Amino acid sequence: MSRGYRQERIGEEIRKIISGLLLHGLKDPRLNSLISISAVEVTRDYSYATVYFSVLGADSGEDVYAETMEGFKSSAGFIRREIGNKIRMKHVPELIFKPDRSEEYGRHIDTIIDTLEYSDSVPEEDKDAD
Repeated sequence: MSRGYRQERIGEEIRKIISGLLLHGLKDPRLNSLISISAVEVTRDYSYATVYFSVLGADSGEDVYAETMEGFKSSAGFIRREIGNKIRMKHVPELIFKPDRSEEYGRHIDTIIDTLEYSDSVPEEDKDAD
């Protein structure tokens, strides 16, 4: 199912608001400016918004993500209130925070590709076909 244009716009606005709060509004030491909000997906009924985040410069340890997740959980009420103040909506969506590990996965795939051996030579059986 495709997402609606309004859902995408609201998701993008929520992403911008949370990113701005990470830079200027949140005082929780677990939430610093090295956290990147990569995407926000809003459900069709606008009751939930899944916020995907990644911790930049981290060694991708589980403890870093767990600590960041706790910081987001404790600040969720404040973040929702700020979203409600900046976006005119009947109901502000409930926020669900999930780590985005796509960058980490991409680095893992790069290391696998780097370990593969590549040969420019054409196999003998392919030469006979020409």
